[in-house]
Order: sequence, then structure tokens, then C-alpha cells
Amino acid sequence: MSPSHIHVPSHCRTVTEILSRVGDKWSVQVVVQMGEGPKRFNELRRSVTGISQRMLTLTLRSLERDGLVTRTVYPTIPPRVDYQLTGLGCSLLKTVRGLGEWAIANRDEILEARRRFDGDGDAESEASRQRPDAA
Repeated sequence: MSPSHIHVPSHCRTVTEILSRVGDKWSVQVVVQMGEGPKRFNELRRSVTGISQRMLTLTLRSLERDGLVTRTVYPTIPPRVDYQLTGLGCSLLKTVRGLGEWAIANRDEILEARRRFDGDGDAESEASRQRPDAA
């Protein structure tokens, strides 16, 4: 591992802060929807199932603040507002898509690992997990 890859606590905090911001319940879904091109507010609201108007507003503001989204207001009556991913947002989208592909490709293996860990109700497996000294 090179010196540039040494984990410094301040870097860990930064990574945690950013990942918790962009990895929340709504941000990933909004970013994925905008990957298809510029979207208007109501287009996003219809395409992100379950998101409220207020939560979409907060999510878009946070994404804009982080430099992932641009908000363009057109001087029409009524005003038209488009939201679009920035270059930084597009790089996040690429990473999110890669993570999504990984999740889909490994879903069955993860579910099987969970089943083994949970022991399918097996009392012996449950007892060994509750006692750290059990081998």
C-alpha cells in the first residue's frame, strides 16, 4: 500500500460524510433518474416512487449544493426549471450503476450467506453466534 493510500481519520470522516449524503434513500434514485438527461421537478417526482414534494426539494438542493446537479431556470411564464447532472454527478452515476450491477450479480450469493448466517432457525447456529467464545 503506497503512502497516498494510508487511511487518515480526517479522510475517513470525509468519506463517511459524503457517502451518507449521496447514499441516502432518495439521492441515488434521483441521480439515476437524471442519468437519462435533464428533468423537470414533476418528472422526477413522478419517476421516483414514494418521494414527497418536500423530500424531492430537499434532495435536489443537497445534490445541487454538493455540485452533483445544476438547476437551470428559464425565463418563461410560468418559469421552467430543469435539473441536470454535472460532470461530477455523471461520475457518481457511473459508480452507482457499477455498484448496482455488482449487487444484482451477487444477490443470490449474498442471500445464501444471510441464510447460512441466520441458520434457518437452527438453534445450534443461533447459540454459537450469541457466544463469542463458541467455536
